[in-house]
Amino acid sequence: MITGLHHISLKCGTAGEFEKAKSFYIGLLGFKIVREWPEGIMLGCGNCQLELFCNGAGVKELGAIRHMAFATDDVDAVAAKVKEAGYEVFIEPKDIVIGSVPEFHARMAFCFGPLGEQIEFFKET
Repeated sequence: MITGLHHISLKCGTAGEFEKAKSFYIGLLGFKIVREWPEGIMLGCGNCQLELFCNGAGVKELGAIRHMAFATDDVDAVAAKVKEAGYEVFIEPKDIVIGSVPEFHARMAFCFGPLGEQIEFFKET
């Protein structure tokens, strides 16, 4: 029944938040515009889409969804680019090993996005 993840949706509370989010995801991270409508925009990001709405109250609390993880070929470069743009990288790039069976090796970093969302940049190693 389920064939994959289609999109993640973020609500912006103000026109300023909406423009800042568009600048971050399109201008900084290179997402592509898939479609636009009066209340929002859908952005392509590889095997998923990110939906931004400009008609929400914009909740700033950590809810059931802890973070979004975006696959990248270069965690360090993306984290540096985000930091250079003035966003907080609260977990610097590092190698991790998830103690699963089999072990899972990856490189990752975390930042806060323009709406306060937690974003992980992730590369399987």
